[in-house]
Amino acid sequence: MTQKAVFITGSSGGMGSATATLLADKGWHVFAADCDTDALEKFKGIPRITPFFVDITDQDLIDKAYKEVQQQVSGLDGLVNFAGIISIGSMIELDEEALHRVIDINVMGTFRVNRTFFPLVKHRKGRIINTTSEIGLQSGHPFNGAYALSKHALEAYTDSLRRELMLLDIPVIKIQPGPFRSNLTTEIPEQFAQAAKASTYFSDALANIISISQREIERSRDPIIVANVVYECLTVPRPKHAYPIKPAPQRSLLEMLPNRLIDYIMRRILQR
Repeated sequence: MTQKAVFITGSSGGMGSATATLLADKGWHVFAADCDTDALEKFKGIPRITPFFVDITDQDLIDKAYKEVQQQVSGLDGLVNFAGIISIGSMIELDEEALHRVIDINVMGTFRVNRTFFPLVKHRKGRIINTTSEIGLQSGHPFNGAYALSKHALEAYTDSLRRELMLLDIPVIKIQPGPFRSNLTTEIPEQFAQAAKASTYFSDALANIISISQREIERSRDPIIVANVVYECLTVPRPKHAYPIKPAPQRSLLEMLPNRLIDYIMRRILQR
């Protein structure tokens, strides 16, 4: 039997690392890609994991990774996109370059990787998994607009891609995690603090969110939960189109309210 193979972006992060390790333990050949060379060191010497330095904003590096993977396997059974960043700030104060970088990594990076590696996925009738977020299902929250709009865009992109590739019998699945332990989540309070210092109009409101974001981090879950869902997505005969994974209860409840009431609650919190 041909060994299963998977290419994973964002492999040094909490969810990516947990998934890479789990799939390797299950006997898969894992190509663990990330732009953090130091973090990739942890994969060296682990059986069935091949670390790759890949910056998904650089098409040349993606092409190089594709050629190297193509030399080792005939195709891919899975392509899992975890790579992503967050940028905190007001939508009228956020630096244009910061917004561009969020879109370039979260949306365009996923697009580039999927487009480039598609021939290997098609060869084995593999599956593509895009990581959106619970944020992609919710209305935009203050000072998280850049991340929210990137995840909403990724939701739309994934739906379109799924409805195209179903004609080729290639499943495209989106996972929508809530808060999980990762470098991304642990950096959020500091990003709010930096944004508060830099803001002309919203320094007090941004400062008020720091403690809220810290509590959310404390409630974040073990990324192995996400890894197990990814394994299910890759192995069940008929995967679902989308897998919400442990969304934050407070956010979910808030979204059930009328917009006017949501705005009132947010205003009270931000102006307390």
